Parts: sequence; C-alpha cells; structure tokens
Amino acid sequence: MRARSWRPDPEALRGRGAVVAGATRGAGRGIAAALGEAAASVVCTGRSRRSRALRSDCGDRPETIEETAERVTSRGGQGIPAVVDHLDPAQVKDLADRIRETHGHIDYHDPAKAAVNRLAFSQGHELAPHGGTAVAITPGWLRSEMMLEAYRVIEATWRSAASPPGFAVSESPRYVGRAVAALAADPGRARWNQRSVTSAELAAESGFTDLDGSRPDGWAYSRAAEGSGDVDPARYR
Repeated sequence: MRARSWRPDPEALRGRGAVVAGATRGAGRGIAAALGEAAASVVCTGRSRRSRALRSDCGDRPETIEETAERVTSRGGQGIPAVVDHLDPAQVKDLADRIRETHGHIDYHDPAKAAVNRLAFSQGHELAPHGGTAVAITPGWLRSEMMLEAYRVIEATWRSAASPPGFAVSESPRYVGRAVAALAADPGRARWNQRSVTSAELAAESGFTDLDGSRPDGWAYSRAAEGSGDVDPARYR
C-alpha cells in the first residue's frame, strides 16, 4: 500500500446543497459523508429510519438515514434525513416540493445505484445547455456494511478477512463519496459531462485518497488478473 498525505477541503462545498438517494448504507452513505466532509448540506433519503416506518429491501438491518445525516453533520456539513420510497412517484414529488420550499434549489442530485451509463449520457445532453453536468461514477469492490458482515469483519479489520485476492483492492464507501465531492467542487467539471468513470479514475485526476491514504483501483486489478493469475493486489492500491 502506498499511503499518501491528503485531507479533504472542509470548505469546498460550503453553501451548496445535495440530495443523496439510498443514503442509508453502502455507496449512498459514503457519498453523503464525503459531501459532509466538504461542508455541503445533504438531504439523506431512504426507507430505513429508527421508527421503521417503511420496510427496506435489505431487511431489518441496523443502518438508518438519521445515522447517515448525523455522520454528515459530524464531518462539518448539514445532514437532513428524509424518509422517501423512490419507487413511489408521489413521495418523490413531495420530496422535490419540500426541497424547493426549504432550500430553493439543488446543486447536486445523486441517485445511488441508479446512475447507469446511458442515463448519464442522456441527462448530460439535456443538462449541458443549462450548465448542468451528469456523470456515471462507479466504485470498484465496495466494502459496504453488508460486504463486511458477509466476511465477518469490520472496517478496522477488513484486511484479515478470509476472502478472494481481489478483496485486497477493495475500497471503502467514502472513496466513491470523495469522488463525487471532488467532482462537485471542480470548477471544470463540465469536461466530465456524459462520461462513465470509476472512483479510481477521478482519484488519479483530483488527488483524493481512500480512508487509509491509498488509491485502490479494483477495475485495473481485475483487468490485469484476467490476463495472469499471478498479480499482486498491492500494486493496485
């Protein structure tokens, strides 16, 4: 692992607003937390809340949108939990109306796990004349809460997991979150419009790192491993 000295800019997104759908766990939670690191106000949406008002497809897991919002606030931003089932158009419209009334506008709307390549391409075409940018960003092997549980480890001990070699190049949810935050803070972000990129590609361009100071590139590792069974995962962190 090649550790690097890097710290998020705690003022990069001060005064900016974002909505992160699916912010309860995984990439959505990582994105919300990273936007908080940059001082953004983040509306954290999802179905899992402490009152268990709506049932999540992930079952009775402990993560909640309130906890995500608290993480955003503790990192310097403003976390705002909002219970929304994004499969219900009426609830989505109500969310949009509330945001318009309370915040006036949205600087960044991130539909976690739904920003497919074609959607980014189409949205980018429509948004470009209005100064908007649409980018599809994908992580590599994500160490989500469910993945850590599957290997019976926690974030602090993930390296000890009995797992395939590729897990050594896995990344925390904050890594893809920092990719989103870096893109949002980039005044030249229009150059990424309509593109599909990985968190590692944006890290190489913007200089941010994962929590451990490395820059994992799981996709590059996978391509290398396909051609040779003897690839050192450490070369891709």
